[in-house]
Amino acid sequence: MKLFPILFAAALSFATVGQAEDRPVLVELFTSQGCSSCPPADEFLHELVDRENVVALAMHVDYWDYIGWKDVFAQPEFTARQRAYARLGNRKMIYTPQMVINGRDHVVGSNPKDTNALISSHKKLPHEVDLKVKREGNTLSVLGYAMSDSSETASVQVLRYRPLSTVEILRGENAGRTLSYANVVTDMQIVTQWDMSEPLSVNVDLTGDLPAVVIVQGDRNGPIKAVLKVD
Repeated sequence: MKLFPILFAAALSFATVGQAEDRPVLVELFTSQGCSSCPPADEFLHELVDRENVVALAMHVDYWDYIGWKDVFAQPEFTARQRAYARLGNRKMIYTPQMVINGRDHVVGSNPKDTNALISSHKKLPHEVDLKVKREGNTLSVLGYAMSDSSETASVQVLRYRPLSTVEILRGENAGRTLSYANVVTDMQIVTQWDMSEPLSVNVDLTGDLPAVVIVQGDRNGPIKAVLKVD
């Protein structure tokens, strides 16, 4: 642990996760263009995207594609992620629109009151990981250390997203509507498994201009330990 302050003293120019109320909260919206009850949640996500200390992402799932409209953003990996959250929470069903807060709690995505309450409660949770990230050209540098002694392992993930997309829906439950989507995830990769008893230092190659999000998450889609956006 004595090496950690030395490591981070050299990284003061990095974007960083702050303490207490400044700690970003991750909100994942599981949604589908083929779901008639999803547009209000998609609209609410636009509000969350602009909120300080919230990282809001849209994960489009593919299990409603059969009812007449194939979601152009859907990926089976996002459906698998939602199912993993359900297993962790001993839930037998998945649904849309669902928001998962910091990988721990879930709520109907079109319910701002309950969502805001969960976000507020998660901002007050203990700060587990000090995370710093910096992008220089096509290289993303990620540094991290656990705030207390830990023998856990965590996955370090990098997600890319499209900030704003508009789609004309031609068939299915939302036929005839033109809908706007915020922070649609386009790619999700696990960079490394991190032994939290040691400092984290890893470089990631990025291609293209899309912004990125770095997530440190407990094993098997466990709780989110830290999250940061990188423009």
